[in-house]
Amino acid sequence: MTEMHDPIALELFKNAIFSIADEMALTVFRTTYSGVLKDNMDYSTGFADADGKLAAQGLTLPGHLGSVPTAMESIMRHFDGDMVPGDVFIMNDPFDGGMHLPDIFVIKPLFHEGERLAFACTVCHHIDVGGRVAGSNASDSTEIYAEGLRIAPMKLYEAGKINKTIMTFIEKNVRLPVQLFGDLRAQLAACHIGEKQFAEIVAKYGPQQTKFYLKEVIDYAERLTRAALAELPDGEWSFEDWIDDDGVDYGKPIRLFVTITKKDGHMVVDWTGTNEQVKGAINNTLSFTKAASYTGIRSVLPPGIPNNEGVFRAIEVICPPGTVGNGVLPAACAARGLTGFRMVDCMFGALAMMLPDRVKAAGDGGNTGISIGGYDANRKPFVYVDFTCGAWGARPFADGPDGNSHMFANMASHSIEVTEAEQPIQLLAYEFVADKAGAGKYRGGVPFLRDYKFLEAEGMLQVRSDRRDHRPFGLYGGSPGGRSENYLNPDTENRLLPSKLTMTVKRGDIFRHVLAGAGGWGDPLERDPVAVLRDVRNELLSQAKALADYGVVIDTKAWTVDAAATTRHRVEIAKSRGWATVPKVQRHDPVLLARAAE
Repeated sequence: MTEMHDPIALELFKNAIFSIADEMALTVFRTTYSGVLKDNMDYSTGFADADGKLAAQGLTLPGHLGSVPTAMESIMRHFDGDMVPGDVFIMNDPFDGGMHLPDIFVIKPLFHEGERLAFACTVCHHIDVGGRVAGSNASDSTEIYAEGLRIAPMKLYEAGKINKTIMTFIEKNVRLPVQLFGDLRAQLAACHIGEKQFAEIVAKYGPQQTKFYLKEVIDYAERLTRAALAELPDGEWSFEDWIDDDGVDYGKPIRLFVTITKKDGHMVVDWTGTNEQVKGAINNTLSFTKAASYTGIRSVLPPGIPNNEGVFRAIEVICPPGTVGNGVLPAACAARGLTGFRMVDCMFGALAMMLPDRVKAAGDGGNTGISIGGYDANRKPFVYVDFTCGAWGARPFADGPDGNSHMFANMASHSIEVTEAEQPIQLLAYEFVADKAGAGKYRGGVPFLRDYKFLEAEGMLQVRSDRRDHRPFGLYGGSPGGRSENYLNPDTENRLLPSKLTMTVKRGDIFRHVLAGAGGWGDPLERDPVAVLRDVRNELLSQAKALADYGVVIDTKAWTVDAAATTRHRVEIAKSRGWATVPKVQRHDPVLLARAAE
């Protein structure tokens, strides 16, 4: 066996380049300026081969990373014959490789003795890129031209020399240029770290061996993916879900429809039948739809497969142009995150028919986007951007996790203390909400609410949320999750607000957002009464809902389950359904049922 085909050496090389991508991600985390990056961690890093094929990705956002191949295709299309050492590319154009305007790609080709061997790739959600609303993320923009500065693929650095013209254009068109430039420098620092560590790999393996291994890591992932797909059932499965509206045509639901076809080691994800593109800013780019599709499929594949373009080769994604999943000019797309997250849920609906014992119910609908911006008394701008999610759908074997970021996001929460120190905002509440989780043999994740108190004289509040009219679906008898809610000044006027809004707020106003609860899995009458007792004791479920949804009678003074009364009540519920008997439940010792939950 030659060294070039040594599987142990390949494994070591694979781990090395994935470590580089992770180190790049840590570099962004350590050096970035804005809260949406250093706290939410809304950024991603990757590493591509000399042809721009994604070979490794950091432990960051699936939504970004599934879109990197499209960004690299654009860079290669424009500049493949025009790259030299010291070049750095920048872009955010959704219609030429990007996703939405706040997500700016910074990509650096890496050379060895004049030969291009790889690319270091970064993408960060920047807190503001101009446009009509602070944060550049409004749901109710109706064309791309209102959303901010659109950067075509171009050279930010040419042979090591910065393009001051580009930097000047950016500076004059964003609200917080110091933060944006700081975040851009974090991306450049990450690319530099990637370049430095890659040079060490080239010194160890040599350029030819390095090129071979980069391609082999991708091919290896493809082989593993096709082998894993071959183990899954062949067939075709379709699923339909609905977004409430686009924030412009209120009350007009938007259809998502997916058909998954699987044969041998190949899978086709076809979004034909999805709604035409809409006026509001929730239109996806095809790259983001691909990323959502890849994420859904990847969730049912074995964990040991490297996450790179080899996985994507085995999965064909189709979405007709001019639909909400593949918008064309002049489609607004700043709030496209909503559609992408919901497409992942739609994928779960189809995959649950294919693999009923491996797929979870719908989560909270993806992350809610909240932006608050304005000017202080000295006309100094401020922008706060928060993406929040935290309720997974119930799984066929366990409850949905509470407080976990959506699988498509893999993001963190803002620090309340840092937010209050840096922004004219006070967080008055951040707590779980009872009776919102979808009931089931396994319940959905419990959502939370946040109260944001505005402390400046005046500002603009922008909210992107959903799952109010079309609640998160349950699976196999599980109930849907509770709907999301928005309120202004909940302790006084308690005004119900729409799911998507752009409005002026004044000093002292309090905005409350309540996430949707996640869907349940399986019949609620099959749920272990001890688990119901535990949720009631932890204030995640009320005594009344325990009785209504699960037929479980709880004595809250002794914190015990009344086993006999529970059996009687479950029989009554079963008879009301027209059933002769209660579904088979797990047997428990009566003493165990009566024991207080720990």
